[in-house]
Amino acid sequence: MKNLIWTENLNTGIDVIDNQHKRIVEYINKLYGALSNKADKTAVRDVIDELVDYTMTHFAFEEGMLDEYDYAQLDAHKALHEQFTAQVRELRDRFDSSEDASVELNNLMVTWLFNHILHEDAKYVPFVPKSVH
Repeated sequence: MKNLIWTENLNTGIDVIDNQHKRIVEYINKLYGALSNKADKTAVRDVIDELVDYTMTHFAFEEGMLDEYDYAQLDAHKALHEQFTAQVRELRDRFDSSEDASVELNNLMVTWLFNHILHEDAKYVPFVPKSVH
């Protein structure tokens, strides 16, 4: 594993969303740093909590925005968020029960985030008014 680097192809063109995605990348890199430095379990758990909490906040914001603009695929988009949230909670629970699922969580975050931005978030961009971009 290595630190993630934000690339321009990940930009949606919606500044607030792009800034939130970049912040998630920062949290993923923070988790990677904690794992690489062999931080104690409490420190890793703190980073996991920050990452998960911020990601949930982002989902709520994004879903609210899409609802405001009557995005027809909102239910499907929400379902993807819910599925991901369930996976993350399951990994966090495993980590809490002394199973080291932190690397698996980090890998899930990386893979899911980039795929979600490029394939799912890109679908709603044309439906968000240009004034928001």
